[in-house]
Amino acid sequence: MRRAALAGAAVTVGLAACGGGGSYATVVDKVENTGTVVVGTKWDQPGLGLKIGNEEPQGFDADVARYLVSHLTGRSDVRITWREAPSSTREALLQNGTVDMIVASYSITEARKPKVTFGGPYAIVPQDTMVRADDTRIKKTSDLRGKRICLAEGSNSYRRIVDPPPDGKLDLPAQLVHAANYSDCVRKLAADQLDAVSTESLILAGFAEQDPGRFRLLNDPITDEKWSVGIKKGDTETCEAVNRAIAGMWRDGTTARLLRKWFGRTDLVLPSALPRPEGCP
Repeated sequence: MRRAALAGAAVTVGLAACGGGGSYATVVDKVENTGTVVVGTKWDQPGLGLKIGNEEPQGFDADVARYLVSHLTGRSDVRITWREAPSSTREALLQNGTVDMIVASYSITEARKPKVTFGGPYAIVPQDTMVRADDTRIKKTSDLRGKRICLAEGSNSYRRIVDPPPDGKLDLPAQLVHAANYSDCVRKLAADQLDAVSTESLILAGFAEQDPGRFRLLNDPITDEKWSVGIKKGDTETCEAVNRAIAGMWRDGTTARLLRKWFGRTDLVLPSALPRPEGCP
């Protein structure tokens, strides 16, 4: 495939560089031959992936993506095109080739595995819950019974509160309030249109840091979520390259440095060890 791609017409290279995998069999193939890659991140999550104006997205996930791309192949001059990857469209973006890979607080779930190949995980992050700082009714997760919980489109976090095992965890009755994404959840929480937002602690901490004193985390974890790199289903070569890069990122101290950079001012217990890879089917 590499020889065929190198011998292909310039227009083929151009088409492959514009979208996701294009004419190349794998993302590694595309990066080696074109020096370009399309990465999907969140654009509305402070501390993880926040895009302001014409700037590139900034945050832990965005920096993880930059490191992985720079270590995916032997090329050090790879140019990233950034695309927004909301929770509700992540699988579609990979399947239709709009993006090559997604680094966007993307948890591995059994429902997603048939649609996505996951590289990693690069961090294990507990799911916690955030409430308004002045709401004294909710002190622990069991206090969420009967409360208004945010359902962010495309996210499974709410299920761990309201569904029974094995899909859920707490099996608590609650009123689900729909929102477009987690920034919308936080806006509704601030406006007293719901009572709690529950998802991974790093997501919540980013929003809490953005508006100090307005919110508080319960610090009562529900589950541990495996944040991983989404790749088009079946791209085993890229998955294996991502896993090698993630191992290097932990080994050389980059992961710990990035976690301190973006979340060192919080009182969270940050991930501290390389997670066991899921494997590349």
